[in-house]
Amino acid sequence: MTLKELSEETGLSVSFLSQIERGDSSLAITSLKKISDAFKINMSYFFKELENQNYALSEKEQKPFKIEGSNMTHVRLAGKFPERRMEPMMVTLPPNETFIEKYSHPGEEFYYVLKGKVIFKIEEKEYFLKAGDSIHFPSEKEHQWKNPTTSESVLISVLTPVIF
Repeated sequence: MTLKELSEETGLSVSFLSQIERGDSSLAITSLKKISDAFKINMSYFFKELENQNYALSEKEQKPFKIEGSNMTHVRLAGKFPERRMEPMMVTLPPNETFIEKYSHPGEEFYYVLKGKVIFKIEEKEYFLKAGDSIHFPSEKEHQWKNPTTSESVLISVLTPVIF
């Protein structure tokens, strides 16, 4: 797209766009929005640190966290790069964890049981999984899970869309 075409599309002057292109001028967020709309991209594209992509995540960078109101421990396993579409995590369910609240949301979910046992309830059907088993389902289906044992259970989880 030429500066003239971008000017016509955004209503910003060619000289102003030229100054921005050369780095001689800064722009207001409203002008940035007009430019991103003209290119049919999200404004956040301009803020992504493309040169600081990090595909690998060392063990020491994997920080456990808990979601408020939950006893489960999550560890993000994803690298960092623009337009990431899935959220891989390791999830630890404490012993005797009862069914969590039913959830339903857009996306897909995949779980692989590394250790222990887990009962997944998807709509009205229950699936009993043990170490080595996996489950994959559309997140739009009402679902919940629990650890029925006296030991912790550990799962690998891959969700879409990215939530964290």
